[in-house]
Amino acid sequence: MTTRKPISAIAAVLILAFSGCQSRQDFLSGSPSPVRDSRTLTIQELATRLNLRIDEQDETFVVLRDGTNTVLIFTHDDARFFVNGRPAGSAGPVRKTGGTVYVSETLVDQIRARLGTAPPARPGRPTQRARIVVDPGHGGHDPGTIATNGGYEKDVNLGVASKLAGILQRRGHQVTMTRQGDRFIELESRAAIANRRDADLFVSIHADSAPDPSAQGFTVYIANSAARESQQVAQAIIRAMKTTGLRSRGVRREDYRVLVKTSGPAVLVELGYMSNAREARKLQDSTFQNRLAVAIAAGIGDYLR
Repeated sequence: MTTRKPISAIAAVLILAFSGCQSRQDFLSGSPSPVRDSRTLTIQELATRLNLRIDEQDETFVVLRDGTNTVLIFTHDDARFFVNGRPAGSAGPVRKTGGTVYVSETLVDQIRARLGTAPPARPGRPTQRARIVVDPGHGGHDPGTIATNGGYEKDVNLGVASKLAGILQRRGHQVTMTRQGDRFIELESRAAIANRRDADLFVSIHADSAPDPSAQGFTVYIANSAARESQQVAQAIIRAMKTTGLRSRGVRREDYRVLVKTSGPAVLVELGYMSNAREARKLQDSTFQNRLAVAIAAGIGDYLR
């Protein structure tokens, strides 16, 4: 998508790292296991100390939960952590050894101080199982913008949207994707899917483009006449996506058809610029797509709380 054309369930992002005497290269290179010291904990030990359970885990993040709290731990380097959807600062370096993630023992007190502080549910707001429509922009004969290396926006959109849908489904939401393959769907039809399902939220996923190849960063759009709910979810997604390392261009208003035609809360996320060579490479990387999906899911979780 170009900048010229018209057009939250419960998460909290915790980006953990590990304290120790080795270099960042040692932490990430899969080198032989270092000697364990008393200042470190495994993720399982951290969960036990906090009376939380490990609810989800893959190579890039871990989710800890109880009935009230959610902690999402990104296990990549240069991490920050979030509790109940709120940023809580830097957690230090992460160490991975043989599939086990180690973190600093100091995180116990840092996290515990923030547990149980999630805001109460608001009347009329979905808090557990929400109906969410995820819309991968473009598709089929419409590739969207084309990256400098020849990659298509439609593929980036589908990759991130599919990962996002999977995360939301694992968290108990009813998720519908407007497309699951390389198909073209009319803009009005995308909005109609959300309206037929009486969706609590419509999220359209796109990537941006500009004549200036230095343009970069993510943007979240809402309609000019958007209600407060759309504004709130947009701000929540912006906060969470700042953890990806991409520049934030903030919340902007534009009457894209998928936003105007959707009757419920609706946002359109521009992930970054395909016209920027460095950003395009990131957007086409599956691991980075997962980081984007987790961040968007965290923002949605914050809104739904």
